[in-house]
Amino acid sequence: MSAVDTDLFKPELVFFDFEATDRVDFFKKLGEELSSRGYVKDSWFDAIMERETNYPTGLGCQAINVAIPHVDPEHLVKPYIAIIKPKTPIEFEAMGGMGDPVPAEFIVNLGLLAHAEGQVFILQALMGIFMDDNSCAEILAQDTPESMVETMVKFCG
Repeated sequence: MSAVDTDLFKPELVFFDFEATDRVDFFKKLGEELSSRGYVKDSWFDAIMERETNYPTGLGCQAINVAIPHVDPEHLVKPYIAIIKPKTPIEFEAMGGMGDPVPAEFIVNLGLLAHAEGQVFILQALMGIFMDDNSCAEILAQDTPESMVETMVKFCG
């Protein structure tokens, strides 16, 4: 895989002002959204909770606090990348267990079938984007699902 599969970015998977009281509530509500659209199996919620506990995904960057939760492919119906801007930041434990919890203001949930190589590649691409102040400012300025998809495709393509 030499590039991110930008076809996985879809307006129906962009959520603005997503309301959740905490990480558990976030995953429960996101799972309902993904399930109703035919992306995940019933096992998704338990699997992503366990994975997030064992391998935290919060990333505190200078320009933005993000989380990049993901789940093993056997819990998916079809691959996806969901983009979520919560109404208020949602606390995630820091990636690698290093540092304080991260109040994530932007969340990219990966549901990839090409788990090993695809996931590493897109994680690297996303981390590069989130380390760049200008990229983050442009992403945060988006206010429609369509413009968010276009922006993410531009940076990941």
